[in-house]
Amino acid sequence: MTKFAVVGTGALGGFYGGLLARAGSDVHFLMRSDAEFVKANGLRVDSKLGDFHLPSVNVYASVQDMPKCDCVILALKSTQNHLLSDLLPPLLHDESIVLVLQNGLHVEQATREVVGPGRVAGGCCFLCSNKVGPGHIRHLDYGKILMGPYRGLDDTEAGPSMERLAKIQAEMVAAGIECQTTESLTWARWRKLMWNIPFNGLSVILNSSTNRIMEFPDSRALAESIIREVRQTACDCGHFIEPEFVQYMMTHTDEMVPYDSSMRLDFLAGRPIEVEAIYGNALRAADRANVSSPIMRVMYQQLKFLAHQRHVK
Repeated sequence: MTKFAVVGTGALGGFYGGLLARAGSDVHFLMRSDAEFVKANGLRVDSKLGDFHLPSVNVYASVQDMPKCDCVILALKSTQNHLLSDLLPPLLHDESIVLVLQNGLHVEQATREVVGPGRVAGGCCFLCSNKVGPGHIRHLDYGKILMGPYRGLDDTEAGPSMERLAKIQAEMVAAGIECQTTESLTWARWRKLMWNIPFNGLSVILNSSTNRIMEFPDSRALAESIIREVRQTACDCGHFIEPEFVQYMMTHTDEMVPYDSSMRLDFLAGRPIEVEAIYGNALRAADRANVSSPIMRVMYQQLKFLAHQRHVK
């Protein structure tokens, strides 16, 4: 059985870690501010898959108190990646891997710089979930993970073996998590960006939930234009995505429950937003391939301005 650590027990880590713990996996949660509450009251997940409460979970306020684990699930926002050099090493033995469940492109690179090559996998999460209170997660929709080995900025390194990832996948599936693997993590990341780039950014710039964006003809047309640009940028960077995926993204968003993106929730709460992971890294990849992405660049500049203005007196 795989021993899991969950670093970042929020909307994402609490949901996936909770499902693994409910199924009997050996899961250890880093919770910091929620640690004492969860020790006393347990972890609660309200889910369309079925609500559950775990009265007793392995919870810690410090990584120094946690055991070394086989798979560290990194579910922090990428805006906290400056903490990784303190958080990750105490959790790793010689054969440990880190599964990075963060939004953006090449977000695994920060983890790779801490733990070294060959030990990092990434996962694209298609999940609508929010943390609504201490130790309390509300899962609204979806839940799929598509994971693969991280092979570095140029996709030439050897990541964790597919056999190793298949074992983690099997344990997740047994816990009720829809999980698949891919050899091409960068391709999968670009496909996810076809949703993240339009809807995370527009939700902040237009101050609207996804359903409001999709209901108004002009904002809907803008979202589709951005999706098309992200697809073309991915193709020009060497990661072909079928043209039909544009309409799939539009239909997928139409069918979602009304949802505030994680970027909008962070922005409204005054927290840092993941501009660099989602937009900056994609634009830097485009620049390396000499590809122009004008709408993405305008969104990047607008979001940087909005994030900066909150801190200007």
